Amino acid sequence: MASIVSCFSKFCLTLFLLVLFHGSTNAKLSTNFYSKSCPNLLPIVKFIVHSAIMKEARMGASLLRLFFHDCFVNGCDGSVLLDDTSSFIGEKNAAPNRNSARGFNVVDDIKSAVEIVCPGVVSCADILALSARDSVTILGGPYWDVELGRRDARTASQAAADNNIPSPSSDLNQLISRFSAHGLSPRAWILSTDSIETSCWFIEWEHRGHTIGQARCTTFRAQIYNESNIDSSFARTRQRNCPRATGSGDNNLAPLDIHTPTYFDNSYFKNLVDRRGLFHSDQQLFTGGGPTNSIVRGYSNNPRSFRSDFAAAMIKMGDISPLTGTKGEIRKNCRRVN
Repeated sequence: MASIVSCFSKFCLTLFLLVLFHGSTNAKLSTNFYSKSCPNLLPIVKFIVHSAIMKEARMGASLLRLFFHDCFVNGCDGSVLLDDTSSFIGEKNAAPNRNSARGFNVVDDIKSAVEIVCPGVVSCADILALSARDSVTILGGPYWDVELGRRDARTASQAAADNNIPSPSSDLNQLISRFSAHGLSPRAWILSTDSIETSCWFIEWEHRGHTIGQARCTTFRAQIYNESNIDSSFARTRQRNCPRATGSGDNNLAPLDIHTPTYFDNSYFKNLVDRRGLFHSDQQLFTGGGPTNSIVRGYSNNPRSFRSDFAAAMIKMGDISPLTGTKGEIRKNCRRVN
């Protein structure tokens, strides 16, 4: 499950999400939005997500990451799910998603099941939000009530994905800037990983999700061969399965959390304190005298605080610029507009 953290560790930084976002909306989402129109929605989503994770534990982290990558590109509108069309190039082949974004088939399975009992009612954006929550909970993480009522975008943008999703090679200032643009603080950043208060929260939020998940060699090669702020024994261990030469073993996988890769916990932060962050952007959260050091150390020592902050951060992230009311649409197929 820690492998799912590739996305989760960034979400671990959700603590930092305690900061207000500037990108949130005044639109009203509600935890009981489908209570009458689709009362069986939640058990349907949970059953299919649970089945997917039982087949492959890594899928939980993939679904969490998919939700994060959706929300950070023009808001939580399901745009990441759209295939390319003659009128737009979507987000699936953007650099942060190419050969790494996963879970689309699981979302398809949920949508098909929901359409049978509640045709034309539930958005793909809401299915993605629920899938992320259920993934975290099934992998041992916290539960939170998901606010619903989002509608689906009618377009997507590869350029927007390339420009808005943080890179594994980002330094601290770049991370803070990227999260601040969405109104998230450094604490939120760390929890996601993803102000100083606002900027630091964002960073923590994005990385909290890295408590589960796996990463491809090509995304962390520079960290294990060129980084100075890294435990030497950890670097050697990762080098065994990730050759220095580009093009050799690029798709070989390594867990984001070396201790509990398939379980949602605070080990990711303990790893950072020990200088065992797999990504440069992860280890940037804990550097000599850095502004996010105290947040990382706090989470490493207090798992209860981490869980609570992560849940709060996920709720905040889910409120980034959703389409509501008559905006957007309710897709019949999550991969294409109606």
